Amino acid sequence: MIGALVLLVIYPHTRLTMLVYCLIWLHALVLMLGGHWTYAEMPLFNWLREEFGLQRNYYDRVGHLFQGLVPAMIAREIFIRAAVVRGRAWRYFLVCCVALAISAVYEFVEWWVAVASGTAADAFLGTQGDIWDTQWDMFLALSGAILVQPLLGRWHDRQMSGLTRRYATGSI
Repeated sequence: MIGALVLLVIYPHTRLTMLVYCLIWLHALVLMLGGHWTYAEMPLFNWLREEFGLQRNYYDRVGHLFQGLVPAMIAREIFIRAAVVRGRAWRYFLVCCVALAISAVYEFVEWWVAVASGTAADAFLGTQGDIWDTQWDMFLALSGAILVQPLLGRWHDRQMSGLTRRYATGSI
């Protein structure tokens, strides 16, 4: 809800690309589905677990992949539009760093909730007995950031150039 409010407030003077808005919307859907069923009990992934004899429900892994790729694209757009970094390689690296930092902060929040609530934290954490869950979560967020830039970078660049032209002509 806070993210939606921020987007509404900045919209009149800072419009993001449609690609970024769509990615934010997809991430919100992933979060809402995870919040509705809990990440450890998402029905489609329960079916996959049973069908393929998996150890756990992997829906939370999808959430953490999105937790990397969506902030990466937002950071990429900010870095390009504000000319924060000139070189492509440095921008790519720093975008990954931002996404990984966001993931690490989320893992700290999970840890603090676990400490504060004791054993009741299992449902919130969704570790499902995996001692490496925190590391997997951050790895997947980093993987999302690494993969999304080359996969969607050109499309994102085209959309940003379209925004720049529209701002220059005053049509937005």
